[in-house]
Formats: sequence, structure tokens, C-alpha cells
Amino acid sequence: MKPPSPQATPRRTRVYQSHHIDSTLWDDFAVRDGDIIISTPAKTGTTWMQRIASLLVFQAPELPATLNQLSPWIDSAFINQVVDTRAIAAAQTHRRFLKSHLPLTALPWVPNAKYVTVGRDGRDVFMSLWNHYRSYTPEAYELCNSVAAAKQDPCPQCPDDIHEFWRWWIARGAFPWEQDGYPFGSHFTHLESFWEFRHLPNLLLVHYNDLKADLAGEMRRIAAFLDIAVPESRWPTLVEAATFEAMKRDGEMLLPEVALIFQGGSQTFVNKGTNDRWREVLTAEEVAQYEALVARTVPADLSRWMERGREGREPRLDAR
Repeated sequence: MKPPSPQATPRRTRVYQSHHIDSTLWDDFAVRDGDIIISTPAKTGTTWMQRIASLLVFQAPELPATLNQLSPWIDSAFINQVVDTRAIAAAQTHRRFLKSHLPLTALPWVPNAKYVTVGRDGRDVFMSLWNHYRSYTPEAYELCNSVAAAKQDPCPQCPDDIHEFWRWWIARGAFPWEQDGYPFGSHFTHLESFWEFRHLPNLLLVHYNDLKADLAGEMRRIAAFLDIAVPESRWPTLVEAATFEAMKRDGEMLLPEVALIFQGGSQTFVNKGTNDRWREVLTAEEVAQYEALVARTVPADLSRWMERGREGREPRLDAR
């Protein structure tokens, strides 16, 4: 696949509506210059990136509200059954860092906003999704299935067998134009939508592996992209607060609302923060199935990045 011309910019070409997401919630939402839109596939490190953004914006571990209140999920169909996330965001006066699980093909493009996505090996995503999905409370299913789109396609109960869930996730699309990702949406479609436009100066690709390997360095890279200056004396405190261990420790303060959705609350939601658990779970046939899907649907350079991270290179440089 050839990269787009330097003049090309993203356009909204898809409408995503399901028991989990609704892209039309962006239709009459005013994106501000300077907004940070954190748009990630599920379970790639979304909350981690939101926490990093909160630390850079407020420059302290203590926050004036919970992370979900400070970084509302605009396109969440089921959360908007309970609270109006757009109204929460519209009332904010701090620099906004908004959450989305939409690919770039379903988001409004504002040249003076900043867009961040996070990549991860799809097999690690699958393992994290398994923990996520099988921990849903009855209230979570009730909320998801109260969404209008769920009348035609309800949110199914998580299967008891991880291999049955694998068959759903690897071979069935959540939307007609996707080949995989059921019931949440395609990991690969999402990342490819950002990869195609990685040359744009207001779009940043971050990888889960790189955050794990060099959190301090990646946080400085993110701060530079966001044009946020951090006094040198504050960096150690901010980096410590963004570690997985600190997020697990501070989970009840940061994410008290997730107790409605997940059995075990924040301690379940902020689970292990590890990679490669799939190696002890997936069969050789399932790994081959994954590799075939990636080879069939994802450009080779994106495939390498998804699996290994940026390895010291800036992904946008490869787009030239």
C-alpha cells in the first residue's frame, strides 16, 4: 500500500453503531483547537494513555475528578444511556483529552486538534479482551442492550470457553465491512486507519511495548507532541504515577465508576499489564489463523509495528 499524498487528510466515511459505540455522537459535538483525541482499539492501553495525558495536562498525580470524568468517552453508546459524556466535555475548561474507540474513518478531523492512538500485538489484545469481557456485570449487559442498535444485534454473553471466544474474535466482524473483532470491532481496521495518515504532524502513534520498555522516554515524546512543557523536577513523580503498579494502586481513586461494569471494579479492569500470555493459551492452529489474518489484511510495515513497536524509529518517517 502506498502512503497517501502529503495533502491527504482523513474523512468520515463510516457510521459505527452497536451496543458499545455510536459514531453519530460526534455529529454535533464541537471539537476545540488543542483538544487531545485518544482514539484506540479496545485493550491496547487506552486507560494508560488517558492517565498519561492527565498527568501531562494537570502535572500532578492528584486529579480534580475521576479519570472517566476528566476524559469522557464521547462515542460510548452504553455510557451515554447513563450520563451525557458530550455535555461533560462541553463544560470542561481545562485542555481536553477525550476518549474514543473509533477508527479515523469515523471521527471528525480538526487540523488543530491532536490525535493519539495506541498499538499492540493483536494476540495480547485478545487476552486482555477475554479478561475484560468475561468480567462484565449483569448491569453491563443490561446497559449495552438498552442501546437502540442492540435491538437488531444484542451484546452476547461472553462464552465460557476462551477458544470459542477466539473463534468469534478472529473470524467474525462486528460490522459488515470488517472481517474480525466480534463483538467489539476490528483491531486491525482501527490501526490501519491511523497508520495510513501517520505522516500528519498532529497524529501520533504510540505502542504498548514502547510504554513498557521506556515509559519515561515515551512520556517525554508524548509531551513534545502535545506541546506541553514539564519542569524537569516534576518528571520522576509523573512517570511513577503512570506506572502499571501505580495505576493498580490508585485504581479506586482514578476509576471508581467501573465497578458498575466489571466484577471486581478497578482491580479487574486494571488487570495484569503483561504481554505474551497468549503463548500459553492459543493453539498452534489458532496462532496460524492469526498470522494468516494479519498477512491478508494488514500492510507489512504496520504488521511489524503492531508486533514489535517502533524500535527507536518514528513511524511517520517511514511514510515519506
